[in-house]
Amino acid sequence: MAFGLVPLEKRLKENIKNYRLALLFDLEGIKSYLESISKVSGLEFLLTDRHGEKAVCIGDFQGFVPDVVNEPGEKIKIINRTVGHLYVKGKNYEQDEMLLKLVKTIVEQLAVQGHKSYCYIETSIYADELEEKLEKEQYQVKHGEKEDALTSTLNSTYFDNRLKVIDRSGVVPVAVISVNINDWKFFNDNFGDEESDRLIQKTADFLKEEAKPEYVIGRCGGDFFSILIPMAEDGEAEDYCKRIKERCSRFEDDKLVLSVACGTVTKTNVEEKLDKLLSDAEYEMFDDKVSIKNAPGYRESLAKGLK
Repeated sequence: MAFGLVPLEKRLKENIKNYRLALLFDLEGIKSYLESISKVSGLEFLLTDRHGEKAVCIGDFQGFVPDVVNEPGEKIKIINRTVGHLYVKGKNYEQDEMLLKLVKTIVEQLAVQGHKSYCYIETSIYADELEEKLEKEQYQVKHGEKEDALTSTLNSTYFDNRLKVIDRSGVVPVAVISVNINDWKFFNDNFGDEESDRLIQKTADFLKEEAKPEYVIGRCGGDFFSILIPMAEDGEAEDYCKRIKERCSRFEDDKLVLSVACGTVTKTNVEEKLDKLLSDAEYEMFDDKVSIKNAPGYRESLAKGLK
């Protein structure tokens, strides 16, 4: 994952909102289970997802429109989040204590089954991501821990070392650039890690391809890049950022839209510290980000891959 692994406990709490009943349950198995109970008890069952979409129907619910807000039936919850609703009909059902206990048991069993299924899926994904992270770390060790495994730019630790060396050298001017991918989280949430990582890789490719050999480029956060240009000429950093933005605007993809915000400042006094100027560049970058996001048509362009 681009920002590092989310702790398993946190992802279990948050990711349940992305799961539909069909991912958590064998709906055909549930149908058979409820049919057998219906034959014995005379009860009729309608299982819906959290939004009221019908998933399993045992009995006559023709014309019945589930209202999961005002009349939610029996809620099926996993990690304290409702994933489905069970509606029950039957003669004298609400007055029959035995039938009420039976329905309560069904709901509890479904919740337990769904919880086990959910934890198994998420734990498997987490294990795969741990393995991938280990492979990336091994790659970094093999390459002297200088390169970021995803982008082959400098990792944050080695970039900081280069920054300090340039600071101590007394070289001026030094252009300092901060680059951030706009709405990276939107693409991560909607298309997953693989696709959102592709945005990071493509951005890094453009940064490297448009750079001169002396440029120092580092990935200093999930979707953040920092660039140093020693002995920068007037306007060189601004021209570089302009070329990067143009490359991003020409990027064509069925799902992804690539847009970056940039901020630049220049060290002109040997007493200035590059880490402080990097913070100033980030401030300028966030100003640029606000302008880009407020531009006409920007929001609409993000959703093209969701259609």
